[in-house]
Amino acid sequence: MSAVRPPADNRTGRPERSNAVGQDELERALREMLSRQVDMRPAPVLADPADRIVRRAGRARRRRVAAGTAAAAVATALATAALGQFGGPTGGTAGPVVVVVDPDATGAPPGPVDPPTGGPVRAEVDLVVGTTLTSTNGQRVDLTGVGPVERAQRVAGADGWLLVGPETLAGRTLWSVRPGTAPRVLLAGARAIALSPDGRQVAWRDGRELVAAGVVGGQLVATVRVPAPARAVPTGFLGATVVVRPDALRPGYALWRPGAGPVPPGTNHATTAVYGARPGGQLVAQVRSGQTRRACLALLDAARALAPIHTDCAVEISDDGRGVVSPDGRWLLLNGRAAGDGDDRALLVDLTGLGAAAVRPAGPPLTAEASWVSPTAAVYVDGAGELVRVRVDRVLAGEVATGDPVTGVAPGDRPVVVTGSAR
Repeated sequence: MSAVRPPADNRTGRPERSNAVGQDELERALREMLSRQVDMRPAPVLADPADRIVRRAGRARRRRVAAGTAAAAVATALATAALGQFGGPTGGTAGPVVVVVDPDATGAPPGPVDPPTGGPVRAEVDLVVGTTLTSTNGQRVDLTGVGPVERAQRVAGADGWLLVGPETLAGRTLWSVRPGTAPRVLLAGARAIALSPDGRQVAWRDGRELVAAGVVGGQLVATVRVPAPARAVPTGFLGATVVVRPDALRPGYALWRPGAGPVPPGTNHATTAVYGARPGGQLVAQVRSGQTRRACLALLDAARALAPIHTDCAVEISDDGRGVVSPDGRWLLLNGRAAGDGDDRALLVDLTGLGAAAVRPAGPPLTAEASWVSPTAAVYVDGAGELVRVRVDRVLAGEVATGDPVTGVAPGDRPVVVTGSAR
């Protein structure tokens, strides 16, 4: 008879109890283990340590539930208030989206905020340089982990910013940045993102839908979704109305008011770019006109399906669509060619005389978003990565602005001007 070999390890076969252990069983096991340890101690124990641990865990769970419920209530109240901006819950809206975050899930530590020290960058506008956002008063906010920034917008009336990442195969990302807290992702994978001039509204393309929402306390509230044409993208805002390009590959724009129905097809089929708005609801735009289909400046009437009010084809403007309207609606800074110039440069156009507009060379070409820091001064970054300051009085006097280097910029990085960050 052959000998029976002992097992190769200390296992004695199948376990006597199932591996699936419930919470009650774990608590009983914990009590038993700690009780045995207590029996070996020389001093008596006045209270059951296992019971204290179990009760402490229960209190922690109850605190998390209460905190989550409170957060949901606050976010719901904010969403309800912001919904009024979009005309109420009609026309194919989705209910307010409320995200309840586990209070224990703190994520990354708060981004450090330096006190106003002068810093390496000082300008009339907030600037993003590498992994640092520097405000006009020298305050610096760490953006480590955010990644490249293509556009940045200050949120009016709040100490915070919205940052838009570049377009990738996965889409664009929208970040909310507030001093003293870690940057927070509001959107990821959006095809196109448009921000209102005050940073309180955002619209984006999500799959087959156009979506609009308010921004309150660094969160998206009062979300409205509608089906959209296959190539429709939001490009900006006119008040609470979203400016939409129904087909990103063709000229034409439409206006969509969230909460009032689907995106209208639009009857404007000549507009190729929108630079901004003037008081009274007129959009300043670029249109194709005449048999040559040359690019011309135009004022569009928002009350009449964006029909042109005035058109000026005397200004030789670039078709890159870069340009921005001053806060008072009088001045337009854009790329083009002044009389006698052979190369594109930034031009300053007086919109009060559109039809016979006064045009002056203003500086090197715009390569990204520009920001008006006052009704008579604008700041932008040129092709060399330098900061250009355009002052209307000096341009009218014949002076052409030049760029100034920005200190603290690493090789390969480009400063990003934060719009809406006037002093």
